[in-house]
Amino acid sequence: MNSKNRNNHIILCVKDLKKYFPIRRGFLQKISGWVKAVDGVSFEIERGKTMGLVGESGCGKTTVARLILKLLALDQGKIIYQGLDISGFSEKEMRPHRKEMQIVFQDPFGSLNPRMTVGQSVEEGLRILGIKSHTMRKVRLEKLMEMVGMSPDSTDRYPHEFSGGQRQRIGIARALSVEPSFIICDEPISALDVSIQAQIINLLKDLQDQLGLSYLFISHDLNVVGYLCNTIAVMYMGQVMEYASAEEIFDNPHHPYTRSLLAAIPDSGPRKKLEPTLIKEDAFDSSAALQGCKYRSLCSIEAPRCRKEQVLFEKIGEGHFARCWKAMKK
Repeated sequence: MNSKNRNNHIILCVKDLKKYFPIRRGFLQKISGWVKAVDGVSFEIERGKTMGLVGESGCGKTTVARLILKLLALDQGKIIYQGLDISGFSEKEMRPHRKEMQIVFQDPFGSLNPRMTVGQSVEEGLRILGIKSHTMRKVRLEKLMEMVGMSPDSTDRYPHEFSGGQRQRIGIARALSVEPSFIICDEPISALDVSIQAQIINLLKDLQDQLGLSYLFISHDLNVVGYLCNTIAVMYMGQVMEYASAEEIFDNPHHPYTRSLLAAIPDSGPRKKLEPTLIKEDAFDSSAALQGCKYRSLCSIEAPRCRKEQVLFEKIGEGHFARCWKAMKK
């Protein structure tokens, strides 16, 4: 596939995203340092595909999502959506593109206005889409509710009258109301009962097949990501440590952090069980991340080189990248 055709297959490309937050101390609130929430993140998402962004809480996953949606200003990097560089767009310039890029939040109750009926919440998107006829909006609203497995009769009820799983379905319907091409799913099942999680995951897959949607699926659950996603990016302390196809991540992980995450998954499937990469017993020292590898303070295979040299995100195979110089020697 030549470069031009490949670009046509990519719906979202982010390059070297950076977002630093100041640490302020003292009465005058002088800046004493920086929290590198996102520190050089790069990846691509193909049209009609799903990329999983995984990592522990606080690693920067949600900040990446907010940067992509332009809810936070970039410090550095590029966001290329549908071939258009939107990195420097103002809010006014972003407005026409907002309806193409939607988000499904972690907390379905917190994302719905408790004073509005479900129908009113979802209908807001239909007004943004430009559907002025009340009759046409009603028909579209009923269709949206049916698409997410909800009864059209439920549109006159309020969010507190539904279960968590039902509220998440309503959140998905609201995201779909403006006919987006790309949806960020920010831990959409973590607040739900285990029995309901599979239903929401299967709903997302069915909608993707029907509508050709592209997803960025943010989660800390590798089992779910392995089932739903085509590619996976593993994040730690603001950086992507490893990026590859889901199959390659599970069958041939290279970075010690990826191996530790996979080794912690309960052994419930046919995949080869990994021996855990041991983590040092000494407490995590955030100052260790100031230079060298950010993971080195926890890594049992740390070498002197890991403390001094900048660790590059390099290709180790077809579509497989890792931020570990020892991975290059495997």
